[in-house]
Amino acid sequence: MTDIQGQKFLDKPFVLPAILLGIGLFLSAVAVSYTLYAIRGLDNTLSVTGSAKQDVKADSAKWTVQVFRSVSEEGVSAAYGQVGRDADAVKAYFAQAGIPAESITVTTVVADQDWSYNQNGGPKHYNVHEDITIQSGDVEKIQGLSQNITALVAKGVSIMPQQPQYFVSTLPDLRIQLLGQAIADAKARAQSIAGTAGAGVGRLKSASSGVVQVLAPNATNVEDYGSYDTSTIDKEVMVTARATFLVR
Repeated sequence: MTDIQGQKFLDKPFVLPAILLGIGLFLSAVAVSYTLYAIRGLDNTLSVTGSAKQDVKADSAKWTVQVFRSVSEEGVSAAYGQVGRDADAVKAYFAQAGIPAESITVTTVVADQDWSYNQNGGPKHYNVHEDITIQSGDVEKIQGLSQNITALVAKGVSIMPQQPQYFVSTLPDLRIQLLGQAIADAKARAQSIAGTAGAGVGRLKSASSGVVQVLAPNATNVEDYGSYDTSTIDKEVMVTARATFLVR
């Protein structure tokens, strides 16, 4: 075919679109072939995250009560005596409740300068304080003592009680138990997902433990790196697991 004849052939209205369509079909076939090849090359696995939770009660508690006096520089010496008497009153309160002496830890009396009183060159002030801490397995008793500590305030004892902290000492064993349940939950989810595509779930290929969440009941403050709520006796422990299964 001469150049003139070829040009006349291309000038026909149906020729160029037909050529472009053919090229497109060819490229589509190549792409489909590559996709099918890539799918066959996959390892046919499905990764799913499962979780398990359990309600537990704390079995140990820690509570710190600080006795203090805020005084000017001239009153520091007297404040040491006042803090000592207040500390004795707190320890007597604990002893009367049946807290053994070996469960109580008392720090040294410390005087810290309160710089907020001296910003404009005024007289120096100091916070004289001492910490008294209980550690006990009787969590209900610690809770009761913390709720009734205002009885000491009514007697003139200057205290600053912290919130009691409640812990679960069996958490390592509980974590192992819940991890198995979390993997079982992951398998159930994988079966549900695979079933929608007409596939089945085979053996477990790999699994990894996620973070542990120790939460207050009905709490929603889940953290990416785990959390440990110490504010309540009743808790909810949750464990997650990432599991990969073979798909058949």
